[in-house]
Amino acid sequence: MRLTRKRLCSFLIALYCLFSLYAAYHVFFGRRRRASAASLRSLRKGAAPVRERRGREQSTLGSEEWNPWEGDEKNEQQHRFKTSFQILNKSTKGKADFRVQIWGKAAIGLYLWEHIFAGLLEPTDVTAQWREGNSIVGRTHYSFITGPAVVPGYFSVDVNNVVLVLNGREKGKVFYATQWLLYAQNLVQTQKLQHLAVVLLGNEHCNNEWINQFLKRNGGFVELLFVIYDSPWINDMDVFQWPLGVATYRNFPVVEASWSMLYNERPYLCNFLGTVYENSSRQALMNILKQDGIDKLCWVSVREQWQPQETNESLKNYQEALLQSDLTLCPVGVNTECYRMYEACSYGSIPVVEDIMTAGSCGNTSVSHNAPLQLLKSMDAPFIFIKNWKELPAVLEKEKTITLQEKIQRRKMLLHWYQRFKTELKMRFTNILESSFLMNNKGKQHCVVERLGSGVRQNPS
Repeated sequence: MRLTRKRLCSFLIALYCLFSLYAAYHVFFGRRRRASAASLRSLRKGAAPVRERRGREQSTLGSEEWNPWEGDEKNEQQHRFKTSFQILNKSTKGKADFRVQIWGKAAIGLYLWEHIFAGLLEPTDVTAQWREGNSIVGRTHYSFITGPAVVPGYFSVDVNNVVLVLNGREKGKVFYATQWLLYAQNLVQTQKLQHLAVVLLGNEHCNNEWINQFLKRNGGFVELLFVIYDSPWINDMDVFQWPLGVATYRNFPVVEASWSMLYNERPYLCNFLGTVYENSSRQALMNILKQDGIDKLCWVSVREQWQPQETNESLKNYQEALLQSDLTLCPVGVNTECYRMYEACSYGSIPVVEDIMTAGSCGNTSVSHNAPLQLLKSMDAPFIFIKNWKELPAVLEKEKTITLQEKIQRRKMLLHWYQRFKTELKMRFTNILESSFLMNNKGKQHCVVERLGSGVRQNPS
């Protein structure tokens, strides 16, 4: 009996040992074999390698921020990340590096900000006393302020660089603009302001002598002047030409291109809505339009006296005329350049421009064959230029032969050019400010270092 018990105990112990060895084998060696077999099966079935599964696991872990490029190749993702990081660095650098504030004290400031810079203003109410906005271009951070509440001495000046937008077209406007320049001069003299540029709606005869005394080249403090119209002062060094733009003072809006603007048949060959002055080329234009019933093909609405403001109805009619006409007739006024050219571009209607010099001091045809409208011509404006309105009937006859598809392509080309025109002006404006203001800063720093260095040499102690 005892022998049987011993044998039974021995058998149980041996069985336990065997079971333990079997369990240990599966624990330490079975997992590795299954993993190898699974890897082999995965490779045979074309499954993704382990490192790719890890990548997907990492994506799953970070799924709180879904990445729309999750399936792209790793190198492409790294390249995009690097590019985004560089852009972020540039943007951050721009915020810290160079700040410019624009004081909009003329309606042309709204064309600069809302049309060329595509900037927004708060509040959106155009009658608000104070409106402001911000925009970053390259390394430059712009802020813009405008409205009746922007008055000399009644707002804080916390920037070193200012662009002052002024109206110098008439005597009364010149007096007001001069007060702003005297205020800015005081800020420069008290070192509250380092650099100043001016965007000026100049006189239509280019008689802008009043601002000469303020220019830095004449001992003043205005480092850069951007002037509207073909001023003979333009040298692309410290005086630059600036476009007249659209009539923002009449609330002409920023226009977004639409499908109908591009593709619809337009019922009118041309349009002219404006004031006709006695013994002017506009009167000659009206005489031409009345010949052979040409005016029946165009949207024509004239008045004898100029009106500074539009009613809601007249503005709507004008915009509709631009939208429904293939061509917009642009006769000269006091100056060759007019708002109508830019407003026609906004609606894809080709400007037909009377390309003649008007009376006054503008342009210099002996020096520049591009005068008048030097800026537009230098940027290859796709306009129709004529020297005499007697050429108009031939232009309209040719227009009748152009197919809708050809007109669609022409509209696209005009809208594309106008967008590129504004973008290029924005970049050119920014580059000029950066080059001038930052270079002058370096010059001042260099002078300070030289003075300090000289002082050290004179006082070795």
